Amino acid sequence: MSDLLHALGGWTWWIIAGLLLLAELTSPGIYFLWLGIAAAAVGFIVFFVDISWQVQIALWAILSVIFVILSKSWLKRRNQVESDQPNLNRRMLNYVGRSYVLDEPIVNGQGKIRIEDTLWQVSGPDMPKGDWVRIARADGLQFVVEPVNKS
Repeated sequence: MSDLLHALGGWTWWIIAGLLLLAELTSPGIYFLWLGIAAAAVGFIVFFVDISWQVQIALWAILSVIFVILSKSWLKRRNQVESDQPNLNRRMLNYVGRSYVLDEPIVNGQGKIRIEDTLWQVSGPDMPKGDWVRIARADGLQFVVEPVNKS
């Protein structure tokens, strides 16, 4: 392997970079991208500086770690975009703060409300059917409600 690295010089690293970037296209995540960029950087350095294959591999390993660490902080800053549907997978949170009519009375702390075509389990103070309640929070698969004075 040392003869191959020395014989081909920087081209070896460019080939490795190309293979890693191809692997990036076929796999989830983006780790191969940073390994490929590190290999390309080592290839660029080897064109101008004659270094042993051991140093080349060590340099590639160090650059790979640096690029992966830097990419995590860069991606974290870049992905702080506000979603237009922040509760997409937590549908119940969309109803918090809204008011609804009790479909079934709250007896012993348990009752039901109808939201659109779904009956939801609620907990709260005992109240008769037909009273207005405001959803205070979602607790597991039920809502915690409080009375609303509708005038």
